[in-house]
Amino acid sequence: MHLRPTDRHDRMPSWRCGGAVVLAVVTDREGRWWQVTECCSRCAAATPGAQVVDTSPAVAPRTPPGAAPRPAGPRPAGDATAPPEQPSAGPVGVPQFSHLPVSGARASGARGSGARPETVPEPRSGPPRRRPPAGRIAQRYIPHDLQPAVLRDELVELGSRFRAYQQRSEPDLSLLADLHERKARAFAAWADVSGDINLRLEARRAEQAAATARAQHLQRTGESLDGTTPAVARVLTSPAQWDHARSVLAHVAQHSPLPGPDARLLTLMLTLRAAHSGQGNIVGQDVSSLGLTGPEELVEQLTGCGWLRLPGTVDDLFASRPENPTPITVPSLLPGPDGSGPFAFGRKLRPKLSGWAQRVISDKKLRKAKATSAVRLLALQLATRTDAEGHLDAGGQGIPLAAVSAWVATDADALQPMVDLLVRAGWLTDDAVLSDTHLAGRVGERVLPFTCPLT
Repeated sequence: MHLRPTDRHDRMPSWRCGGAVVLAVVTDREGRWWQVTECCSRCAAATPGAQVVDTSPAVAPRTPPGAAPRPAGPRPAGDATAPPEQPSAGPVGVPQFSHLPVSGARASGARGSGARPETVPEPRSGPPRRRPPAGRIAQRYIPHDLQPAVLRDELVELGSRFRAYQQRSEPDLSLLADLHERKARAFAAWADVSGDINLRLEARRAEQAAATARAQHLQRTGESLDGTTPAVARVLTSPAQWDHARSVLAHVAQHSPLPGPDARLLTLMLTLRAAHSGQGNIVGQDVSSLGLTGPEELVEQLTGCGWLRLPGTVDDLFASRPENPTPITVPSLLPGPDGSGPFAFGRKLRPKLSGWAQRVISDKKLRKAKATSAVRLLALQLATRTDAEGHLDAGGQGIPLAAVSAWVATDADALQPMVDLLVRAGWLTDDAVLSDTHLAGRVGERVLPFTCPLT
């Protein structure tokens, strides 16, 4: 934007054009070419090789709208407020600057020949700026001219919904799955319109993300894939695994070398560690985390009676860490001459059974309720004696009281406080009833993944 000499330059930035209009000649260093240009004095001074030939005379300011026109004729002497006389076309060879008015025959001839008008039009404000994109989704800009408009609006809304979902304090997998499904359809339509293969690949990734989020939601809510029947994602997944879990509990109940719930719980965990070949590994944290009374003394009693063998002392066992576990041997679980042991399951199932039992006895709510070894043994027993819906015993009458007290290694009079604690911890529902002969009721909904239903 070139400024007129009468404009106030102090109000303009220093980088803007300004000064009087000049006629300059620009040449290269060798003088092989030259160019005549009309520009402002600032541009001429900043142009390398430019030489100013002539400077435009000052132009009087325009008459404001509504002001009275000045009388024609020569300016009176001493009238400082009268505008100066307009310059004429001048003799031949004198430059006529484009921003100055023309007069006389030259002006009339210019109008007839389509030349410049008397005044220069106001300069433009600059090239029009490009419109920003309509929005963003998946690190992609959505163009304003995307057609159809319904698709563009859907993409813009999806981008806003995804950003709002990221601000949530709690996840909603069902909502996330719906958003990914909408994104897959929208990106597939976008790919059809634009022919971009990357959009097609993004649509497929959205379909996979929707399926994953949907499956996670169904697993959390306990619904089946068709949404009609309940489906429980159990830790042990097949009836064969459930039978093996019951066989381990029955073996420990019959062959426990020491009396009492603490000794039985420790025997169970050591049996699960060495169930496949009679040998396994253990660290001190595995024993101390059981919450037993006098765990060091119990381990010494097990080694003293020959049920357990250690390569070192009991102190070495409790000082061992995961990077250097202690190998143990249970002679009663070693395979016989025919290569068979007391259990029929294979090497891969053993850690699953051990993990299942560990998750039950270390249940967060049971630990918070300060459950004793007897209570945790009862929780294990109840988990293996339910039907598919969680009712105790498949016949619906409950578990015989004699079987319960025999497994827990305590008398029947101590069962009622244990049942009350399991109800408070949510392991049993409020309708659990302990009669003189049976324990009836139902396990809680959160316990269903740990159950091994009777078939």
